[in-house]
Amino acid sequence: MNKIVFIIIAALMTACSSSDIIYQPREQKIPQHIKKLSIRTFNNKTHQFGLEEKLTLKVTDEFLKNGEHAIVTENDAQGIIVGEIKHYILTPIQYDVNMVPTVYKLNVIVAVKFLDKPRNTYLWEEPALQATKIYSDPFLPGGMTEEAARQFLWEMIAKDIVKRTTEGFGSATSASPKKIPADIKISTQSTQSTPE
Repeated sequence: MNKIVFIIIAALMTACSSSDIIYQPREQKIPQHIKKLSIRTFNNKTHQFGLEEKLTLKVTDEFLKNGEHAIVTENDAQGIIVGEIKHYILTPIQYDVNMVPTVYKLNVIVAVKFLDKPRNTYLWEEPALQATKIYSDPFLPGGMTEEAARQFLWEMIAKDIVKRTTEGFGSATSASPKKIPADIKISTQSTQSTPE
């Protein structure tokens, strides 16, 4: 009898080992009262001219592709994406025999917040959303221009912002708190909103 009890206990302990436990937080969606979004033109704190317009357009395009929320003017929006391009760093990382750069590393850091306009509070904040691209000189096989590398980074950042807003609301990756304000109701089901 003791042998059977021991075998059952051993089997239960094996089945409940820590390697089988996977942390899966509850899916958290954007608050239900936010149906319409606006993307405020990003501030550009770098010395590179015109970055803010291209990034703002790319983020807007990604939200339109996503289609979960209507994109409207700031006056009509309930949620507003507010961002700032903080750093734009282009570094040569490989040279040819004549010390001419052949490979570059482009690093962009963006600060982004999501404003709940009716409640006048920021629901999440990413102070250091980063994207990096290493690329070869355009004269080399498979190379690209700096502008093409920028476009690649804008797409990465835009997808991250859309995912953070629509799928990962409440998650914490940098300075965001891990909890959602208590007075906000979160939908656990994905709902499609229709533009009004």
